[in-house]
Amino acid sequence: MDYLLVTLLQLLTTIGNLALISLGLAVIFGMMRVINLAHGEFIMLGGFAAVFATQAGVNIWIAMLVVAPLAVGLLGFIIERLVIRHLYGRMIDTMLATWGLSLLLIGCATTFFGNRVVGIAAPTGGLRIGDYSIGSYDIVLLGIAIALYAGCAFLLMRTRAGLRARATMQNREMAASLGIDPSRVYAVTFSLGAALSGLAGGLLAPVSGVVPTMGVAYVAKAFITVITGGASPILGSAMSSGLLGIINSTMNILVSPVMGDIALLLAATIFLRLMPTGITGRFFKGKA
Repeated sequence: MDYLLVTLLQLLTTIGNLALISLGLAVIFGMMRVINLAHGEFIMLGGFAAVFATQAGVNIWIAMLVVAPLAVGLLGFIIERLVIRHLYGRMIDTMLATWGLSLLLIGCATTFFGNRVVGIAAPTGGLRIGDYSIGSYDIVLLGIAIALYAGCAFLLMRTRAGLRARATMQNREMAASLGIDPSRVYAVTFSLGAALSGLAGGLLAPVSGVVPTMGVAYVAKAFITVITGGASPILGSAMSSGLLGIINSTMNILVSPVMGDIALLLAATIFLRLMPTGITGRFFKGKA
């Protein structure tokens, strides 16, 4: 019984981690249709921001929940104003630009921070279940992931700001004719997506450590999750995180982490073969 409970918690932890690394991309790619290949580097920079802020004496919760998203959100705003805003509607150009940005950020991080793993201790201790012990921080991450998805869904579906954002993404010209400033909406939405990516990096820093090349491991999983989710970026990403997380975690436990990643990719391929518009494609179109 204890082993089953621990296994269930590990499964939920995998789902929570997958949901965290996908949320920022769900906003930037799923909602804005910007192919952001620098998404993994936004996560990496959030991790570095949390680590260095903690080492400077900032409370670890403030470093992870405030400093990391603010730092990466500000960087995302600058990048959107300087680069991305000139490329909306040009998906190939956006993909190439963010790929170059990804390489630039990895190079800068390696130059300034060194090619070594840095990290911080988890802010919560272990949890004892019978003869087994797991980190209680993993459960905290799952709770934060659920809260973030619920908050984003509420923001996009139940607030005036969310209505303006959805209207702008669906029809920029019509939104402008109704008095909405599309340029400002795009900038704020991109910054929000970047901030969510930085928040994920800060929260995962105690679990995975931080190294300049860590984003490579995250970006593929995030894209697979968001694309599998389909037309509704927030709800779809939440649902695909659950499905793919179960498959990934099960194979991790039964075989190995490598087979877990392979199974995740195969499962996503099968899902998209059976449901070309994603899990939510049949039920939603252009909704959060």
